[in-house]
Formats: sequence, structure tokens, C-alpha cells
Amino acid sequence: MTTAEIDAYLATLDEPRRGTLAALRADLADLLPDAEQGMSYSVPAFRVGGKLVAGFSAAARHLSYLPHSGSVLRDMDPAALEGYSWSKGALKFAVDAPLPRALVERLVRARLHEIGN
Repeated sequence: MTTAEIDAYLATLDEPRRGTLAALRADLADLLPDAEQGMSYSVPAFRVGGKLVAGFSAAARHLSYLPHSGSVLRDMDPAALEGYSWSKGALKFAVDAPLPRALVERLVRARLHEIGN
């Protein structure tokens, strides 16, 4: 896994998608300084201790935060996800509106707790 893979993924995106996901990547890198960055399931991902912790992807009309867990979003306080569309595996957000860092931190913390970190 290399950061160059994520760089290449982001380079294929137009603005504002690229900038919005680059901001999310920076938050994840800051919150997970020891994580390996690379690709998993063809999208950018962060691994801690070999386990997927977070990822993201771009679609035609939205961006997604991927907790790599079927329970992180389900178990989250509904008020924290208010205004967002989500399924058990993805939190969708606007292409031009980065996720608030506080929300990203809560999502990362929940996933780390889930994997025992």
C-alpha cells in the first residue's frame, strides 16, 4: 500500500470532488498518523494494524466516507448523522462540503474501538 495510489485516485477527480476528498484525507492522516494509506476495493483506505479503519470514494453526485464496518454508522448517535444519507457501509456527503472534522473524529474513534485499538 502506498500513498501514491491515493494521489493517483485523487488526480482523476475534478474539482470540487478532489479538494473535498483531499481535505478528508488530510483529516484522516492527522487522526491516524500510524495508518498505512493505500487502496482497498478500488478506493482509498487507511489501515491500522492491518485492519481497514476508514476510506472514501467519489460518485457522480456525491462523495462517501467508508467506515469499513457494518455497525459504525448504525450505532452512531442519529443526531451526529443528521442531514446525511447513509447505509450500513457508507456515509454520503456533498461534493463541495467536507465532512466536519469532529464527525470524522467520532467515526474514526468508533471504528478504532471496534477493532480493539
